[in-house]
Amino acid sequence: MNVDTIFTASEIATPRNKLLKGKEMQNIVMIKDGAVVVDDGKIIDFGKENEIRSKYSGEITSFEGKTMLPGFVDPHTHLIFSGTRENELIMKLQGKTYLEILKEGGGIQYTVERTRAASRSKLKKEAEKRLDIMLKNGTTTIEAKSGYGLNRKDEIKSLEVLKELDHDIDIIPTFLVHAIPKESNEKEYIDLSIDMLDGIKERNLAEFVDIFCEKDVFSVQESERFFEAAKKKGFELRIHADEIENTGGAELAARLSAKTADHLLKSSERGLKMMASNNVVGTLLPGTPFSLFTEFPDARKMIDLNLPVALATDLNPNCCTESLQFIFALAVFKMKMLPEECISSIKNGAYSLDRNIGCIDRGVNADLVIMDIPNYRHIGYHFGVNLVSTVIKNGNIVWETI
Repeated sequence: MNVDTIFTASEIATPRNKLLKGKEMQNIVMIKDGAVVVDDGKIIDFGKENEIRSKYSGEITSFEGKTMLPGFVDPHTHLIFSGTRENELIMKLQGKTYLEILKEGGGIQYTVERTRAASRSKLKKEAEKRLDIMLKNGTTTIEAKSGYGLNRKDEIKSLEVLKELDHDIDIIPTFLVHAIPKESNEKEYIDLSIDMLDGIKERNLAEFVDIFCEKDVFSVQESERFFEAAKKKGFELRIHADEIENTGGAELAARLSAKTADHLLKSSERGLKMMASNNVVGTLLPGTPFSLFTEFPDARKMIDLNLPVALATDLNPNCCTESLQFIFALAVFKMKMLPEECISSIKNGAYSLDRNIGCIDRGVNADLVIMDIPNYRHIGYHFGVNLVSTVIKNGNIVWETI
């Protein structure tokens, strides 16, 4: 059978094509001297290279000595913003907390002022630069939130910029209720956010909604009111939950069948068990506690509770990284996740986005990452550099080292 392309590598490592919970996250597929068959942008077969070559003919691209993984999926980013906050690192080094910095006019509000002032072209140019870095580091699909406008005009502006971006990375947009604007209060901003839902839906500006359910931000009650309205409009739910204090965000996510609850540093065991029972993905963001000098999520406990775990960068002005490779290293060294579990997290992130990606399997988009490592166990082990040599999107090479 003649096909478009056959990609070969010394090793293929991939999660299984399903939601992966508990010990299932350790059970990846590994093929030595493997090959992936691509036709019309899709994977139509994969297996041992000698067997594949006996069944198919087509252009062969060899990655000898390298390891092939599915394209990385980053299910939690704040791609659209203007206003970096490197000055706040000094405040953190002086011992100030996230909420203290917020009360002093820093944090989200600082970035909101600069995002509101930024032109569409500026926001777009800054986002494109971040996307380019993500792609070079192996990311082929991201979720991207609004949330630094905090009024109708600038939230819509942010979502419109997301829609206008034309990049090799697939971008899945989320309308985020991120903070209470200085000029408003909690109830008023929830009312406004609910009022915005029809227009966002009609223009297809967002697929998901999200809210920062946290002490001194949005209560569980107001978060639930927003979510109930969004569900009626046909939005899927994501939630920033229990990052700084346990406010019951995990329980809310489970009750309303959210696709994912993110952060989870302070979630109760009851909430985590409820999430696991309802197949709510727990998206962990180790870059955030790393940048805040706080404790890391208890990934081992969550996996032992049969919670499907995903990993994401949380790219934002407070957690300034585009690299999922760095996040995998933090997961290994700070949360004691195994390399196999980091690889499986790619599929769980894809599941949280309702996309059939994040693995190497028949019928899946041919989004692949070639890493200049002899085997998959270098994930996390070899850190601080970009190990990606080639990125393939829909069967086409879109970036490679020279």
